[in-house]
Amino acid sequence: MRAPAFWWQATPSSLAHLLRPLSLVYGAVAAHRMRQVGQRAELPVICIGNFTAGGAGKTPTALAMADLLEAAGESPAFLSRGYGGSLAGPVEVGGHHTAHDVGDEPLLLARRARTIVSRNRPAGTRLAMELGATAVIMDDGLQNPSLRKDCAIAVVDGATGIGSGLPLPAGPLRAPLSAQWAAVHAILVIGRGVAGEAVAREAERKGKRVFSASLSPDAAVADSLRGKQVLAFAGIGRPEKFFETLRGCGATVVRSHAFADHHPFGAADLARLREEAETSGLQAVTTEKDLVRIAGADLSRTWPDLMALPVRLALEDETAFRNFILRHVEERRIGAMSS
Repeated sequence: MRAPAFWWQATPSSLAHLLRPLSLVYGAVAAHRMRQVGQRAELPVICIGNFTAGGAGKTPTALAMADLLEAAGESPAFLSRGYGGSLAGPVEVGGHHTAHDVGDEPLLLARRARTIVSRNRPAGTRLAMELGATAVIMDDGLQNPSLRKDCAIAVVDGATGIGSGLPLPAGPLRAPLSAQWAAVHAILVIGRGVAGEAVAREAERKGKRVFSASLSPDAAVADSLRGKQVLAFAGIGRPEKFFETLRGCGATVVRSHAFADHHPFGAADLARLREEAETSGLQAVTTEKDLVRIAGADLSRTWPDLMALPVRLALEDETAFRNFILRHVEERRIGAMSS
């Protein structure tokens, strides 16, 4: 489903107020679940999650985390629930897997480092250790209590923040924010915006570290799109952010189509989009995550001109962020030796 627009209004709408009784029940259940004590993995666990439903930049952050850990001599492995995939795991993602098997994010992560899909997170960490990993990067799962996190980073979209500040279904929060602060060590605000600044101020009041970053498009692909007229489509948490990134590259977005997050593109979808692009003389562009799903469904071969625009995380203070993460990894190892 696509996140409804009223979720992101700073002042709750009339519909949000109508849904508040359901939010109270959902929030109470989620908060109770988060208070449960999870298992301790034998490896340091770094969780990259977010407070809200929908995309905020978790996957680029997880990829950047792998770079950081490898540069420090670690052998990280990604751990994902595999949202949208059919396999419960634990299983290592391989070249024979598709988005139907393991979801789209694990396929992207597996291009960078060993990636495990497991709905049972503790079982996933055990497989990671067997495969030789020295640290686990947990993609999402901030609200999942089954596994203790040695360092948990909440990724916040600077433009939308926490929206109305209400739990599902009245707002975008996966649990009441009061219950989530205890689970995080720091927040990473991606992009500028008043909403993100408000969350950052609250994090500082709570004694949490605040880091900032932006998403930068791949320079070579961005250069190739400069001055081109494009048809853009995306099935991610916030498609509008992708369209704005294309405009920032100098492309003219003549047509745009927003699909639900993790939309399973079919042959009819692609045929319609391709006909529209070719009839109008437009270059079709989508996200890396969408192209992974399309390729996994064996549909990309029927549209060889379809392009993806990759984005990468650019940290404002990479040294401080790296030191923060590595300190938590080292503290975990010292604690394990002394216990």
